[in-house]
Formats: sequence, C-alpha cells, structure tokens
Amino acid sequence: MSTDEQAPELTPLGPRLARAFAAPRAQRAALIPYVTGGHPDLETSSRVIGALIDAGADIVELGIPFSDPIADGPVVQRSTQEALLAGVTPDDVLQLAAAHRGSAPFVLLTYVNTVLAFGPERFFARAAASGVEALVIPDLPLDEAAGGVAALAAEAGGLTALAAANGVSLVPMATPTSTDERLDMLAEAATTFIYCVAVTGVTGARREVGADLPDLVGRLRARTDAPLAVGFGISTPEQAARVAGLADGVIIGSALIDLIARSADAGGACGAAGDLLSAASAAIAGG
Repeated sequence: MSTDEQAPELTPLGPRLARAFAAPRAQRAALIPYVTGGHPDLETSSRVIGALIDAGADIVELGIPFSDPIADGPVVQRSTQEALLAGVTPDDVLQLAAAHRGSAPFVLLTYVNTVLAFGPERFFARAAASGVEALVIPDLPLDEAAGGVAALAAEAGGLTALAAANGVSLVPMATPTSTDERLDMLAEAATTFIYCVAVTGVTGARREVGADLPDLVGRLRARTDAPLAVGFGISTPEQAARVAGLADGVIIGSALIDLIARSADAGGACGAAGDLLSAASAAIAGG
C-alpha cells in the first residue's frame, strides 16, 4: 500500500469547480459520476475514472472507503467493504485523484473520523494538491464543521476554516426535510455548491426521482446563487435529464458502482460505466 511519504509533491491547480458548473460539457448541467475509490481494485478504479472523464464527466466524485458509511445504501456499502478488504487507504484514493487531476476537478465523499485520523491540516493539504476542491462529509453537521466537534481537530477554528485555508470547500447537504432555518444556514455557508439529496434515506438506484425535489430546489434558489447538485437515486439517463432541468449538477453513483461490480474485468467495467455516463450526457444535452 502507498504511504504519505511516497506521494508525489503536487501543486494545486486552482479552482475549477466554478468553471465546470458554469460551462458543463452537456450544456444544461454538470455531470458528476460518483465511484468508490479503489473499487474493485486500484488499477481498475483508475481506468474507470479515465473512462468516465472521456464519457463526459465534468467533475468526478470519489468515495473514500469507510467501515460505517451511514449515508450509503447496499451497493455503495458493498463496494466500500470490498475496497477496505483489499487494503485501500485514504492515501490511495488521493493518489487516484492526483493521477487524473489534469483532466477534471475532484470532489471527495468521506466521513469525519477519516479526516480526524489522517490529521485535518495534512488531509486538506494533500487533497488540494491532488486536485480535490471540495469535500462532502455526511456525518459532519454544518454547525459542527465551524466549531464543536471540529475542536477535536484544532484549537482555533473549525474544519471549515482549516479546509478553506488549503483551498478546499466543505459542501453543505440539503434534504427535502431541511427546515427554512437550516436552508438559510446552508445558503450562507456554501462556497462551491450545495449537495441536494433527492430523496429521504440512503443512496441507491430508484425508479423515480423524489417528488419533493422541485420544492427543495426552489427553496434553495430563493436563498442562494450557489450551484445546486442533486444526488441519491439518479440511475438512468432519463432521470438525469429530468434533474438537469432543475439543478446545476447531476450526480450518478450507485448505478455506476453496480455496473462496475458486475463486470468481469477492467475493460468491461470501463465500457459499462462509460456507456451509462455517455447516455446520461446525451440525455442532458438533449433536454
């Protein structure tokens, strides 16, 4: 396994998320695939990331394998467990991002214990150098990111300040059940984008996009100009096109991970994942 000492010295590339949302390749909304870093193995994972970028990804979201991924459904949980059993570490996922950082900006999904165990300042510095511009941390409430739990990591300032000092944004998450007061807080805190959860519950493919999504997007539009990216449950090109009519970014995760897991080899995984993303890109562009 890789170590921090083996990681190459990299210079941050600068903010590209804003450009990706402002000028997406499919024109109507940024296409954001989510895959578990290192699944099913590091070599295949790297090849899949390249295939997704070639197929139309504007931004790539990578999950760092974690033992208790509370926001994830069965497909993503299974992929994280398999990656952990294979010995995949946060360093490995950062190196995957670094290997492709010249082709797309990266977002990481991780959990707060991973950041604290790695060392927050070291983690954010490594992330920025690897082409990561934002982090989604589902188990870190926004108010605790600014202080509270974050005090475990630093005497002065919270994780938000530590991340910002390294050019990394912590992405607030909005759900259909978020109160108006909560949305006010999220809108004020957003510096790159807001992650809109399409449905209440965990990640996973669904037959229909959440009925409450238009209302959630409308409530946020009234509060902020920050880009809104929608995830949880988007699994088909048709769903991606519908969400693109509402939001600035479309996140597809579990459907891609399932295709990768079902593939016999790396070539099959790249082909299946690339085909789904290409179809989603075409559907978004076609409206």
